[in-house]
Amino acid sequence: MLKIRLARGGAKKRPYYSIVIADSHSPRDGRFIEKVGTYNPLLKKDDPARVTLKVESIQEWLKKGAQPTDRVARFLAAQGLSTWTAGNNPNKGEPGKKAKERTAERAQREEERAAAEAQAKEDAKAAAEAAAAAAAEAAAAPAPVEEAAAEEAPAAEAPAEEASEG
Repeated sequence: MLKIRLARGGAKKRPYYSIVIADSHSPRDGRFIEKVGTYNPLLKKDDPARVTLKVESIQEWLKKGAQPTDRVARFLAAQGLSTWTAGNNPNKGEPGKKAKERTAERAQREEERAAAEAQAKEDAKAAAEAAAAAAAEAAAAPAPVEEAAAEEAPAAEAPAEEASEG
């Protein structure tokens, strides 16, 4: 299949592109059939030398079935040679399969950790309640013993008082 695409040239950090007709299987900067224009992205957008096209040659290749790439289709649409519509890929921003698996595992670990914390809180609360109940029982149990001792103590004092009086 023939493509109308960009072939990069220029120095490092100074790109310059040739618009070429090439087989889709050939390398980006490799073999091409014909050079049909240039693109210099370093020039201002309103500069007429930014994109130059051989319109007649491009029209012939389009009739022969050459397919422009997305960027070249934009240039051709600006010249009125073809129409360009923005592509719609709703899955583009969606995470991949492994990333989804990792997030699922992470969510499961979070749930398990939260459940363990909740269980620990419940156990601590139950232990605190049991300790409070035991303390209440312990506090309640000595009170009757003290009351009994208090009841016995005045009785024991009474005979001692009677003995001292007489």
